[in-house]
Amino acid sequence: MSILRKALATAAMASALMAGAAQAEQLRIALVAKALGIGFFEAANKGAQEAAAELGDVEIIYTGPTDTTAEGQIEVINSLIAQRVDAIAVSANDTDALVPTLKRAMDRGITVISWDSGVAPEGRQMHLNPSSAPLIGNMIIKLAADELPEGGDVAVLSATTTSTNQNTWIAEMDKIKGDYPDINVVATVYGDDLADKSYREAQGLMQSHPDLKAIIAPTSVGIVAAAQAVTDAGKVGQVNVTGLGLPSEMAGHVKSGASKSFAIWNPIDLGYSATMIAYHLAKDHATAEPGATIPIGRMGEVVLDDNAEAAMADPFVYDETNIDEFSSVF
Repeated sequence: MSILRKALATAAMASALMAGAAQAEQLRIALVAKALGIGFFEAANKGAQEAAAELGDVEIIYTGPTDTTAEGQIEVINSLIAQRVDAIAVSANDTDALVPTLKRAMDRGITVISWDSGVAPEGRQMHLNPSSAPLIGNMIIKLAADELPEGGDVAVLSATTTSTNQNTWIAEMDKIKGDYPDINVVATVYGDDLADKSYREAQGLMQSHPDLKAIIAPTSVGIVAAAQAVTDAGKVGQVNVTGLGLPSEMAGHVKSGASKSFAIWNPIDLGYSATMIAYHLAKDHATAEPGATIPIGRMGEVVLDDNAEAAMADPFVYDETNIDEFSSVF
């Protein structure tokens, strides 16, 4: 009997050691949002968790600052370096300000990628764009133009002056706005991805430009705030709000007519894809070099360009015909 007990004890110890080893082998990937409490990034975290469950040996650390500042993200990233995470996937509040901190992370063997909003090349191994910048730039002005067959004044409500992705999309929009000669872009203002400031900026646009026909907000916070401002001003049907937003947050505004249509990629897919890329790079299954192909699970694969950037998917348009279907998803 004592031999049996000894064998059982040995087996139990071995099992415990194996469990501990399995736990130790968990790859810790930090998904760093621009700020906590933003629906877009909460949805991206769902995708990251889905990827982790699919991969099986991944722990997701979802984190970010309380406001959309580079300083806040730097503090978060320094904490992750101290925790010795295996990979950091960040949506940057500033293209350049994060570089020294992220370089320190890479020097310590941490895989670093940016997604959604990019970091300068020296501060990351690769960047995952949610879509192609030219396609997004065309889309956001096209959505406004489609509802203005006779043309008119439109304005842009962006996030921060340093937001990499918004600045890129607006620049691409500017390149092709000549294709829409009857559309006159009268102003660009910044709401810092804060609901109250974005609301006030939208109010200011309508006051400063009484003939305004549309507000283009390429930010999920700004588009909701602008739609609410239009509603409160009694200008539904006069000023159309469009841009990039979340179906769950925009459903009421589409139904009210404050927004005829808007676009977005699926942030769940984006968080999923960023996690898959960070995993394969950290595991040395792939390299972050121009021309390299990196698998992204159910989303297929991405191919890096000369700047070690890749695009996940085309933007998708939401309107009254499909808003109910998607608003329950994200």
